[in-house]
Amino acid sequence: MPNEVIAIAIKGVMPTANGWAVFLGNDEKTFVIYVDHSVGNALQMAISGVKRERPLTHDLIGHILLGLGARLEHIVINDVNEGTFFARILLRMDNELGKKVIEIDARPSDSVVLALQHQRPMYVARSVFDSVEDMSEVLERVMKQQAAAAEGESEEGDDPELGDEDESESDDEGEEGDEGDEGEEDGDDEDRR
Repeated sequence: MPNEVIAIAIKGVMPTANGWAVFLGNDEKTFVIYVDHSVGNALQMAISGVKRERPLTHDLIGHILLGLGARLEHIVINDVNEGTFFARILLRMDNELGKKVIEIDARPSDSVVLALQHQRPMYVARSVFDSVEDMSEVLERVMKQQAAAAEGESEEGDDPELGDEDESESDDEGEEGDEGDEGEEDGDDEDRR
């Protein structure tokens, strides 16, 4: 784990033109990562407590961990390079084969879903936290617009600061059912700010 990390939580998850915006942060600062539609839907279902009839990819990973006697300890968003975020998942295994702690490179989008599903802590490296733009005001404005629209007071469209990210940020590999995980390289464009 990086030397200095900061605890974060999901502050908001909102659909955009090309996927979903996931707002992460704390009382000091909020930042955003953009994820594809399937990950955004998985996050929204986990937040809402929706029970699925059949396991999705993140559910399957959780079942595998459980079956192997492994436990997700926490996740860390540990780097950002040209807008692409990187993360590490810390796992602890304690079964008949022995005890082991491992750290795995992962996409932040998948890491956040797993941490949410397993109710485990999420962290960001201080260096990443200090380098990202504070999106607290944008999140607050969008949430107010959504609340007003829900009450029928406003019919404003999407926030222009969220909606039109570069097309390369969407999942080019396909939608749910064909998530394109095979051959994926770490640092996919989907985990961009």
